[in-house]
Amino acid sequence: MFSLCLKIMHDYFAADGLTQETFLTAYQKWSQFDGQNEKAWLCRIASNKAIDYLRKQKPAADLDQVAEPADRQTPLDQVLNQELMEELQEAVKKLPDSLKGDAELYFLMGKKTKEIAKEHGKPLKTVQTHIYRARELLKKQLERRQP
Repeated sequence: MFSLCLKIMHDYFAADGLTQETFLTAYQKWSQFDGQNEKAWLCRIASNKAIDYLRKQKPAADLDQVAEPADRQTPLDQVLNQELMEELQEAVKKLPDSLKGDAELYFLMGKKTKEIAKEHGKPLKTVQTHIYRARELLKKQLERRQP
């Protein structure tokens, strides 16, 4: 969540605060969560928090022009999400072959570790280990790309 906020904000301290707000909001709204794709849900909360923060930085006249319902994705949301997905896809391509398959299914397609293990006949712990290792490598790759 932090890297997503940092990518949008380009400000370490603002991203840190928004990350905390993201998890606080997720905790408060947990009863509204449908139980599907928790990463996407958390990313959506984080991106909305960051965009709201950026909108507050604009003059009041501009706020009237960009006000949109919370459930509708703005063009800015679409561009930011597309950029993040492209960066993530590129980073996943650079992973070792032993981790790439599980990482694509987990990070890009949103499958759960249990689903991956069952579909590919792998032990659950093996898939979890691959995801953990891939996550660490992806963090390092994406941190190097931060402005």
